Amino acid sequence: MNFNRFLFIGCLAGWLIATPAWASLTILACEPEWKALADVLGGDKVTVDSATNAFQDPHHIEARPSLIVKARQADMIFCTGAELEVGWLPLLVQKSVNPKIQINQPGYFLATEHIELIEKPDVVDRSQGDVHADGNPHVHLDPYRLLTIAERFTERLQLVSPEHSDYFQQQHQLFSMQWQAAITEWETQAAQLKGKKAVVYHKNWSYLLTWLGIEAVADLEPKPGIPPNSAHLAMLVEVVKNQQPDFIVIANYQDAKGAKWLAKKTGLPLFELPFTVGGNLQSADLFGLYNSILDTLIEEK
Repeated sequence: MNFNRFLFIGCLAGWLIATPAWASLTILACEPEWKALADVLGGDKVTVDSATNAFQDPHHIEARPSLIVKARQADMIFCTGAELEVGWLPLLVQKSVNPKIQINQPGYFLATEHIELIEKPDVVDRSQGDVHADGNPHVHLDPYRLLTIAERFTERLQLVSPEHSDYFQQQHQLFSMQWQAAITEWETQAAQLKGKKAVVYHKNWSYLLTWLGIEAVADLEPKPGIPPNSAHLAMLVEVVKNQQPDFIVIANYQDAKGAKWLAKKTGLPLFELPFTVGGNLQSADLFGLYNSILDTLIEEK
């Protein structure tokens, strides 16, 4: 054995021994909002990747081989749940063959399991479209529910990595303090939006609109998950005349063709808003996401 090879093996052995002391938790988030939250709460003790980006519809993702590899290497998986990822998450978890992130394991965390959901259907019938049996899964745009999710996820981090429990608690306390201060500021700024009416595209915005006191009076989708068609859009023209909404709101990853037609036909302003972190330049984190959405709605009210 030559000296260089001996030195390499010695260094490698030392690295392997030292790794557990400083290695970070590897977390795979299903959506950018959960990556952003995990980054904040985990700080320098975690490495986080997102399975999707801000311009993808998380309902319709494939469990690609590259995602399976990431899941196989993850210590934790942080997803929405409530059937948002039902078309790909179960397969991703199964194919990963990773015992850490299987259902009922500490490394498997679904945000919607820790809060109350709205818009639970009385009857689940696929003829009604893409209906979520457990309720509306798009919870990250309710700042209060997000605060609860942050607390529960911190507890899970502490369970998975108890050696960093104090650090995670400090991260959570800082985030919670800053987030609650931001809520106070946002609610003061957005008070003028209360009582407004909106046409929406899908039920993406239900939690946000409920928080702000904005009423959704019509949906560009004939049924959940069904794109706008000409007959439905023509009907919406009459709804707009009767309900007199103030604006149309869609996510900037959605096809804007139908919304633009309705806006032109009715004269309603159309807001193409970022739906999650990374949706525009301002939305670099969760605070920026909320600021961007509210700035647009308030400035154009």
